[in-house]
Amino acid sequence: MTGTRPLAGKVALVAGGTRGGGRGIAVELGAAGATVYVTGRSGAGGRSAMDRPETIEQTAEKVTAAGGLGIPARTDHSRPDEVQALVDRIAAEQDGRLDVLVNSVWGGDPLTDWERPLWEQDLETGLRLLRQAVETHVITSRFALPLMVARRSGLVVEVTDGNTARYRGTFFYDLAKSAVIRLAVAQAAELKPHGVAAVAITPGFLRSEALLEHFGVTEANWRDGAAQDPNFAHSETPAYLGRAVAALAADPRIMTKTGRALATWGLYQEYGFTDADGTQPDFAAHWAKNLEEEYGPLGDPL
Repeated sequence: MTGTRPLAGKVALVAGGTRGGGRGIAVELGAAGATVYVTGRSGAGGRSAMDRPETIEQTAEKVTAAGGLGIPARTDHSRPDEVQALVDRIAAEQDGRLDVLVNSVWGGDPLTDWERPLWEQDLETGLRLLRQAVETHVITSRFALPLMVARRSGLVVEVTDGNTARYRGTFFYDLAKSAVIRLAVAQAAELKPHGVAAVAITPGFLRSEALLEHFGVTEANWRDGAAQDPNFAHSETPAYLGRAVAALAADPRIMTKTGRALATWGLYQEYGFTDADGTQPDFAAHWAKNLEEEYGPLGDPL
C-alpha cells in the first residue's frame, strides 16, 4: 500500500465484525482511513447466542481509535429485512457509496461437532450452522452488491478457513468453509463485467479472543500457550488478516485477483505487511516443515 491512509474516503461494511477476524479486518480498514460499518448480533442491546462479551460498539471504537470512523449497526444477517434496512441506511448516509463488503459472519463454533461423522450428528444443528455461516453471506451480498454495481467498483471479501479443497475435519464445518470460497468464485464471475472484484481469504492459525481464552493466556503472554500446542507459536493476530484485507482493498489492480482464494501467508510476501508485533507469520511454511509428514500437504490454492 502507498500512503498511510490509502482508504481515506472509502466506505466499508464488515458483516460479522464483533470479534476475531472480523474485528481485525474492521480495525485495519479503519487504520487505512476507511469509514467502517461494523455489524453483528452482539451489541449494547444484548449478546448473541455465542454469549461472549465482545460487542460491535467496542469494535467501532477501535476502528475510530485506529484513524477511521467506526459505525456500529446491530444486525442479524440471517434476517433479510434487517440486512435490507442496513444497506438502505448505508446508501442514505454515504450517498450510495460502498467500496468494500466483508462477509465474515460465522458464529458456528458452538454448532460444530468435531467428534462424530455426518450420520451420527444432530441434523438440525448442522443445518443451523450452514444457515448461520453461509446463508448470511448470501443474504448480505444480495442487498449490498447493487451499491457497488451502480458505481462499477468495489471489493467483496469472503472470510473462510483454508484456501484449498482439503477436508477440514468435520462435515458441516468443511461444507460451510468450502461453500464460502465458492461464493467468492460465483460472485466474481457475475461482478467482473461491472468492475467489482470478489475474493476469499483465510488466516493461518488465528489468535482470536476465544483461542486466547482456550489456552489460558492473553495477548501479552500468548507465547506461553505454545507449551500446550507448539503450533500456537506460529499463530497470528486478527490484525494480520485485517492488514491483508486492507492491502487488497487499496490495490488498484485488485481485478487481477478476482475469483481467487487467498491467504495471509501469501499476501504478506506480495504486500509486505506485518503482524501487530512486526513479525510475518507464515503458517503454510510451518505446515510444510512440521506437519506435512503427519497430515499430508496443506493443499494447492483454489
